[in-house]
Amino acid sequence: MNMNNNDILIRLRYALDIKNIDMVEIFKLGGVEVTKEEVLKLLTKSKESYDNEAGDDVNNDEENIMCTNFMLESFLNGLIVFKRGKQEPKPGQPEKPVMTLKENGNVNNVLLKKLKIALALTSEDMLDILDRAGVIVTKGELGAILRKEGHKNYKECGDRYARNFLKGLALKYRE
Repeated sequence: MNMNNNDILIRLRYALDIKNIDMVEIFKLGGVEVTKEEVLKLLTKSKESYDNEAGDDVNNDEENIMCTNFMLESFLNGLIVFKRGKQEPKPGQPEKPVMTLKENGNVNNVLLKKLKIALALTSEDMLDILDRAGVIVTKGELGAILRKEGHKNYKECGDRYARNFLKGLALKYRE
């Protein structure tokens, strides 16, 4: 089953135990204005995210707000500022972070990279988090996932890695 951006937000919010009011603030820090009500609609699972198990209470899609790549990346950028404080851009650096999510291929790579920055994780920390979720990754594999797209050693991060990374985060931060 593929994760969509709403699933990522839901899992991330759970893993890091982020309150709704902080979600609004994090989006704002990333340059997106949302209300608390809109955050709740972003955090609602859509019909597609269920395997339509009998008796599921699935909300109607008009209740949902689809989390676009732009919104997800803005949230991740806001999370970096929320966790680490506002950085003054160095001379020659753009005022705002360059948006790197162009298409859906690299969402998970960008997710892992930005979480690494936001939570000040080392590669060892990341390997440990994946290990907690039962996924063994070599340092080389992790390095390939964290590389810039287009680099000869770049490797696309699959949903399984991203899902398990978020699961490992939950295990680490909610113990």
